Amino acid sequence: MKTLKSIMLGLALLIVCTAAKANDNTEGENLTKNYAINTYVDAMTRGKVQGLNEVIDQSAKFSMLRGKSVLSFTKNEMIESLKANKNVDQDCTTSTSIVESNSDLAVVKVDMQFDGFVRSNYVTIANTGKGWKITNVYSVFK
Repeated sequence: MKTLKSIMLGLALLIVCTAAKANDNTEGENLTKNYAINTYVDAMTRGKVQGLNEVIDQSAKFSMLRGKSVLSFTKNEMIESLKANKNVDQDCTTSTSIVESNSDLAVVKVDMQFDGFVRSNYVTIANTGKGWKITNVYSVFK
């Protein structure tokens, strides 16, 4: 009888803990690596900016190598630029490849092949605790 009471108490405790965990804030639940990269690619190539603001970290830095100078932009500057080109399809072929990936960080290379040149974006996404977010993008033109 004592064993039965212990088992029932354990099950009740398990149910209560599970129910309490179910009510946790689910912010960032959908912010996966794939979602962050797909949202970025959609914004860059198809002008689809929906969801972009949530996948870019507030402190994200965007850098672009142009000739011998490096141009830097903030999150707000980049989003404003992309909103100005909202729903504009780029005439390019896009491919992605994972350069490095672990449980905390991933670097993904996004190549945009235009006629005559390639724009390579090295996108760093990090597990911020509130989901996977873009923290750095470095663009090179070849």
